[in-house]
Amino acid sequence: VQLQASGGGLVQAGGSLRLSCLASRRQFNMNFLAWFRQASGKDREFVGSIYWGGESPTYADSVKGRFTISRDIAKDTVYLQMNDLKPEDTAVYFCAARQNRLVLSGRANEGAYSWWGQGTLVTVSS
Repeated sequence: VQLQASGGGLVQAGGSLRLSCLASRRQFNMNFLAWFRQASGKDREFVGSIYWGGESPTYADSVKGRFTISRDIAKDTVYLQMNDLKPEDTAVYFCAARQNRLVLSGRANEGAYSWWGQGTLVTVSS
């Protein structure tokens, strides 16, 4: 397993879900992880990112204040806690990783990430 995302499902608007991304972090020296999402018929978009070394996560404006990224070092897992979900949050969510930390301006660049998980579907009903 390099990156394995899980936790998606169906939830009503206003509800919460927590996604998990299990990373083969030590084997591949993954130090920077991000979440992206892709809604049907749309381009994949950046959701947020976290540096394993411990700086504060960064978020897209569309999820700021509702989503929280955290990590469990012992479990090599990154979480995406999603609260106050909206129908427009419906998408396949992917975790991605790279070895080195990215500067803020580069974090939304899909091409900057070396590894991608398989995606997990989140559906928010109105």
